[in-house]
Amino acid sequence: TGAISSLQRQMEIQESKLRRIRSEKEMLQKQLREQEAQLQDVSDKFSSLPEEQKQEEIMMMMEEENHNLQQVVMEQESQLAEQNKLISELQETISQLRAEVVTTRLHLLEQKQAQKEIQSQAEALQHKELQTRVALERISTKFERYRNKIIQATFSMEGSQDPPGELTDDEVLEAMQKIFNEWMEFHHMLKNKGSR
Repeated sequence: TGAISSLQRQMEIQESKLRRIRSEKEMLQKQLREQEAQLQDVSDKFSSLPEEQKQEEIMMMMEEENHNLQQVVMEQESQLAEQNKLISELQETISQLRAEVVTTRLHLLEQKQAQKEIQSQAEALQHKELQTRVALERISTKFERYRNKIIQATFSMEGSQDPPGELTDDEVLEAMQKIFNEWMEFHHMLKNKGSR
């Protein structure tokens, strides 16, 4: 947004310069027309003089005036050409600035769109995370129930001693393995005796 404002300010400055130069150009063109009209008047006056009044002094004066006017006209035409060139350059600069404004706006629009997509993805991830936390909580609760049932079943058998305190998973597994081994030994003993 700052870049767009800066470009627009530059464009306004360039357009202001262009208006000023166009105004100066119009003034020069007006002065040029006036000088040309003046030159034509002098030429007309000279042509309308009677033949006997066309003395050498008047001729020299007219020629000098004519030369001066031609000099002014040439200078003004040169200034006009420079201003036309400057106007062309300013118009090109303004066109470039306008193109930059359009490009910057498009870039800004793309960034906003990308930001919306990222926001949407973040919200989806948060929702998924919440679902995962709920599922994990449910699984943890279920696991804890099964664990307690296993401990209860393991240590409620006849001849088993109550656990001394909080058991680790390895201790529970070891107790179950012990019961399983004893059961297997008992099973083999019965099998060996031929008992049904």
